[in-house]
Amino acid sequence: MQSFANKVAVVTGGGTGMGRALTLALSKAGAEVAICDVSETNMQETQSLAESAGGARVTTCVCDVSSESQMNAFQAHVANHHGDTVHLLFNNAGIGGGGGFVAGPRDDWERTFGVCWFGVYFGCRAFVPMMLGADEAHIINTSSVNGFWASIGPNTPHTAYAAAKFAVKGFSEALITDLRINAPHIHVSVVMPGHIGTSIAINSRKVLGHSDALEMSEDEVKELRERLMHQQGDAAAHVMNLSDDQLREMVHQQGLQFRDQAPTTAEQAAEIILQGVRDNQWRILVGEDAHQLDARVRANPWDVYEHDFRALTSITEAN
Repeated sequence: MQSFANKVAVVTGGGTGMGRALTLALSKAGAEVAICDVSETNMQETQSLAESAGGARVTTCVCDVSSESQMNAFQAHVANHHGDTVHLLFNNAGIGGGGGFVAGPRDDWERTFGVCWFGVYFGCRAFVPMMLGADEAHIINTSSVNGFWASIGPNTPHTAYAAAKFAVKGFSEALITDLRINAPHIHVSVVMPGHIGTSIAINSRKVLGHSDALEMSEDEVKELRERLMHQQGDAAAHVMNLSDDQLREMVHQQGLQFRDQAPTTAEQAAEIILQGVRDNQWRILVGEDAHQLDARVRANPWDVYEHDFRALTSITEAN
């Protein structure tokens, strides 16, 4: 697919981050774009930015991608506003968090897994039938470097997010053969970003039902303190000596730094992803950090979960 002009694209999580950047780039390239997100306000801003840039039409639909009924309602929205054919499906929506399986909150775990995995699965179930009638089509599923390395360090449980991203990667790879046999005009790519400058760390708290960092309740701060003291080992004394307000400020600053000090911007990530679609790459690594980590994991898979591996690798991920 060398041109996106006059195509219909679906982007989940289009309100911020990579979803917004993809929407703006696709609209500028002449594709009509239907986006969904849990935030109507964020989507309206994306839509306004596309209109200001003179791009093709962007429509919005409030939708929680972890709900199949809501994804089916989004599919009906796309059919009503853009016709019966979809050419590009970006299953991009995701949240961080979930934490540990053994000791973490089950609700957070299942919420993270639901958005990051079932959002992709329900997206394909809803929109692949609309892609069957297209002359050419492409599915783009966002996994992560945590889809081939299930860690963000030896002291932090990360099972929900990593499990979901591994599922996305495996599903996407399995679709290559499935589509080649049953729908050869539809291609698929799995996107594995490194650290991308987005608000995922900030937005995930809201989706998981937690307060903004600066507004955390005393109970939330207490739970955070206990978790950090358990995870950080030698740094536990530092956490113990911080006041509640200092802990709140620390979490707030971490979210801002994750967004503002990333090695790859959301706009750069979108450019890499769209070029990967043009080149029909089934595997799209985003960011030099993702390429470096991929090479190191492949070179020595036996030691990737040892403590010293993290000491030599500084990788986190955001959609």
